[in-house]
Amino acid sequence: MENRDIDDFDELVVSNNDVVLKNIAEDLRNHLPIEAMFNSEHQAIQKIHQHPLPMIHVDAFLYDDDFVDSLCEEGKMSRSYCTECGSYKTSSLEFISHSFSLMELKFLYQHVLPDLTGKVVVDVGSRLGAVLFAGYLYSSASQLYGVEMNADFCQLQEMMITKYQFIDRIKVVHADICTQASLLQKADVVVMNNVFEYFLDRQEQARAWEFIACNIRKRGSLLVTVPSLKESLSKFQTDIQLSQWVEEVQLNYDVCMEKDVDREALEQIHLYKIL
Repeated sequence: MENRDIDDFDELVVSNNDVVLKNIAEDLRNHLPIEAMFNSEHQAIQKIHQHPLPMIHVDAFLYDDDFVDSLCEEGKMSRSYCTECGSYKTSSLEFISHSFSLMELKFLYQHVLPDLTGKVVVDVGSRLGAVLFAGYLYSSASQLYGVEMNADFCQLQEMMITKYQFIDRIKVVHADICTQASLLQKADVVVMNNVFEYFLDRQEQARAWEFIACNIRKRGSLLVTVPSLKESLSKFQTDIQLSQWVEEVQLNYDVCMEKDVDREALEQIHLYKIL
């Protein structure tokens, strides 16, 4: 095989993986209400409702911008809200997602993380399983663990793992992360996307972060967070000394050459090396 053929083959495999992920997203959309939240998520739903500005949950893995546009055209979703009932004064709704988009997942596995051959990846709060499925398709990680405390989401992930035959490398653990010390201790990569803010109260968040900092200690292992650790930890008191625990790795956000790149979303992704 010539180099050009190998490149073409690699490109074909990658675009085929994109198709598989899009098929998974479609399957998941068929099992979820449009806001992609279950009634069992009382605390998150309450927090979104309490937000000072109107906010809706739009899952970025399930709905890209084009999809949102088509839903808006069909009247199933809106990007704006009325500030005074009956008037023409409208403002943009704030969208929040608890999942990475396809673009962010590809950026994560193709540009942020190194070769993961033989490595263990743990996704804290794995929700729909997007990080796990993308890790299966775009990396050589030997094991991908999702820790999720919501039984409904665990069931959905299991359904996709079975349907797409991911069972050899993906395992979903139905648990609170604060019971998973040994799993965190053996992880080579831990991913935490917006993980506690909407699901725990402040005291529980502080406790969870202290547990994370105590157990992610393997020197040289990697931690991926959205938003930054500094931002996440600024909201409450903890004893975590960031400078003694991690070192931030600067990312190049310009490597993502895809069209319509959401630079702002990519810049929310932070990578840290454990000291």
